[in-house]
Amino acid sequence: MTPRIGAMSDPVDLSLPPKTTSTYRSVLPLLWPEGRADLRTRVVLAFIAMFAAKAFTVYAPFFYRDAVDALTTDGSSTIAIVAVPVAMVVAYGVARIMMIAMAQLRDGLFARVGQNAVRTLALRTFKHIHALSLRFHLERRTGGLSRIIERGTKAIEFLLRFSLFSIFPTIIELLLVAGILWWNFDWRYAAVTGGVISLYIAFTYWATEWRTAIRREMNDRDTEANTKAIDSLLNYETVKYFGNERHESGRYDKAIEGYEDAAIRTSTSLSVLNTGQTLIFTFGLIALMLMAAYGVAAGNLTVGEFVMVNAFMIQLSAPLNLLGSVYREIRQALVDMETMFGLIAVPPEIVDQPGAEALKVSGGAIRFDDVSFSYDPDRGILRNVSFEVPAGKSVALVGPSGAGKSTISRILYRFYDVQEGSVTIDGQEISRVTQDSLRASIGIVPQDTVLFNDTIRYNIRYGRPDATDAEVEEAARLAQISDFIADLPRGYDTMVGERGLKLSGGEKQRVAIARTILKNPPILMLDEATSALDSATEREIQTALGIISENRTTLIIAHRLSTVVDADEILVLDKGQIIERGSHRDLLGLGGTYAEMWNRQLEEAAETQALGEPHTTPQKV
Repeated sequence: MTPRIGAMSDPVDLSLPPKTTSTYRSVLPLLWPEGRADLRTRVVLAFIAMFAAKAFTVYAPFFYRDAVDALTTDGSSTIAIVAVPVAMVVAYGVARIMMIAMAQLRDGLFARVGQNAVRTLALRTFKHIHALSLRFHLERRTGGLSRIIERGTKAIEFLLRFSLFSIFPTIIELLLVAGILWWNFDWRYAAVTGGVISLYIAFTYWATEWRTAIRREMNDRDTEANTKAIDSLLNYETVKYFGNERHESGRYDKAIEGYEDAAIRTSTSLSVLNTGQTLIFTFGLIALMLMAAYGVAAGNLTVGEFVMVNAFMIQLSAPLNLLGSVYREIRQALVDMETMFGLIAVPPEIVDQPGAEALKVSGGAIRFDDVSFSYDPDRGILRNVSFEVPAGKSVALVGPSGAGKSTISRILYRFYDVQEGSVTIDGQEISRVTQDSLRASIGIVPQDTVLFNDTIRYNIRYGRPDATDAEVEEAARLAQISDFIADLPRGYDTMVGERGLKLSGGEKQRVAIARTILKNPPILMLDEATSALDSATEREIQTALGIISENRTTLIIAHRLSTVVDADEILVLDKGQIIERGSHRDLLGLGGTYAEMWNRQLEEAAETQALGEPHTTPQKV
């Protein structure tokens, strides 16, 4: 096995997974799913087929014995010499065929049950990951999370199928064979068989536990290698900018070197396990055959019974080998599933309160009342922030990086809950309404637009998945991107590439604006919405945004002050506090921080124009 490239990992401590019994308890309900009579019927029929297969398996050696005895019996008639052995051989063959047929029927019946379990648990994990907090997703590293999910979901069907139809029936078969040997011969045959089986299982258990620790390490190295690979590939352009291909190759090679060492130790330990199992079983087989041979020589056993003992032991070799290999794989499956269940066990930071109702937006008035917030206790971000965005009005947040502007937008979307104060929309505490209804009422055009690796049409329609093609195209027109799309060979069906990398920054931004226009929310949030656009396009987009902002409550986060001069109120943030507020004209009249920022941007614009570069020049009021 070689490392494969996956995606996503997280720093949450998953090194202490739930106990094996807890994992089984989590999986077994998938075997008997609620409201699925068809799947339950399949489980019952699969068990019937399993028991039928074992019945044919255990009885087949008796036909073999009778055939041998008939061939070695003296004084029989010619008809008996021919007919009886042929009948027994045919019966033996039919029993072998039915044994395999019932086993295949069992697997076919159970396939849909296993795949339904895979689908159910994969969907549960996917939903849970989306329910986890923004903090979780900001802290995770790209590269390992999908591998955890991939290995865990693949392990589900294997665990259910082989636990039920390999471990359990194999144990039944071993007990039946020991009982048959005791009943047909004497207790010593059963004792030797039981001793060999017990020693075989004990050795397999010990060696598998030893190997499991190695496999855990191999998984860790595999995840680490994939994390580094995906991180490097997602930052392809940065790698090229700095010419660090050799550096990235070295990091990846070091990671897969650790995987290589663990994989070699895994293969070596497997050889030790296989050798030990073979020695134990062979010594047991030799002991039983010597006992049976002595019985034949003493006249206590027939040649057919000697052969039957051999047939039973040879027949046991397959389930014993299967038991060993399946137990190893089940232990590995449990390791993979424990890790995934550890991920599922990570609690969401933001949850709806019991009985939370949907947000009812009448005008969309937003109010922050004495809000304080910090991402960690040692570093405060917002300090006693209070402001209001009246229904249908616009308020802009400006200030230096790290002042808390983006934090306010994340709080409004309820990606985080505030430690002090309250945030309301139309008088309703956002912490007391459902998250779905809150986020459905807010549309955002972010500064860093990331698109899905799909078509332009899909990415615009993401704002409202049930929108018609005509509505998608109208949103594109309002966002000033319809002409660009019309010039593309495939138009709206053009693929945008991973994270939208086939589009320029301005094109991605306009797709994001079209997506928000299509959503048609009562509240708009513009986070540096035109920062990636040239001056001409910015003026066009500002016009479009002005049209869709009419009669909507709008919160604007901006660095370029020329984009907020028409806001009803401008709030200047610094170090998590509002230090100035007022209209553009009022703030210029104060001659404070806002006026300094405005004059600084005037100077930057003048320098840019002197170099012959187009720029939107702020004008003095």
